[in-house]
Amino acid sequence: MTPVPPANSRRRRYRAIAVVLVAMLAPLPLAAAPAAAAGPVGYVRLAHLSPDTPDVDVYLNAVTGGTPQRFPGVGYGTVSNYLTVPTGTYAVSMRAAGAPASDPPVLTTNVTVAAGQAYTVAGVGKHADLGLKVIEDDLSLPPAGKAKVRIVQASVRAPVMTVSISGGATIADNIAFATTTDYLAVAPGHWTLKAQGAGGSPSSTLTATLAAGNVYSLIVLDAKTGNGLTAQLRADAQRTGKVPTGSVATGAGGSTGRRTVPVAVAAVLLLAGVTGLVARWRRLRLARP
Repeated sequence: MTPVPPANSRRRRYRAIAVVLVAMLAPLPLAAAPAAAAGPVGYVRLAHLSPDTPDVDVYLNAVTGGTPQRFPGVGYGTVSNYLTVPTGTYAVSMRAAGAPASDPPVLTTNVTVAAGQAYTVAGVGKHADLGLKVIEDDLSLPPAGKAKVRIVQASVRAPVMTVSISGGATIADNIAFATTTDYLAVAPGHWTLKAQGAGGSPSSTLTATLAAGNVYSLIVLDAKTGNGLTAQLRADAQRTGKVPTGSVATGAGGSTGRRTVPVAVAAVLLLAGVTGLVARWRRLRLARP
């Protein structure tokens, strides 16, 4: 018959096994219950849409204080990705490229960001009467099987413009310089458009490929060379509901790289350890004379 350890010896062994189990779990902190959702956010992007204005440095900062975001050397036709920011009021300022941040801004305006809403803050107009304009963006997705697009008129060469399907119907007419049309639901696909200025102003053929379910801004600009026009197609939102965003400093720090074990996994490990102890105790009980 196999010798049976004394009762005191068995108790010491159980305690040792329990200590080992606790030690195994100790380095793996339990994940807390899901934290409360972060505060509401909105989206802001910045644009330089003044053809005769030199490059600028653009600053974005909360009016309540904090370190401003700086975007250096922003030139005509530049449109940033959206920045995800907490709701609140922000100051957008422009200074000549390379000017010290301590210099008074050439232009400044405020944008109040509401939860889930998006805004484009653009430098618009001719340099002589340059201004900052807050454009409210509609990121709601189009009906099924459609794309949604609007036209941002940023060409000084065609101060009043009509945009039509090449050889076909008019999409929008009499679009004044530094204005924006409403969004239109259109058939997706590869579009060839004609932008025609009024009174013999330049005309150009522009191309754009629109995907079903996406939201776009078609920005019409003066071409860098010659007397023609050019265009940028910017995705405002994608059919997955995703908003194209860029990074923005939050001061919250990055991941610490520390491994954590979810509560459910840790509970399973602990239960397995206890079950093993019980099974061992039962075997020893049966082995007793």
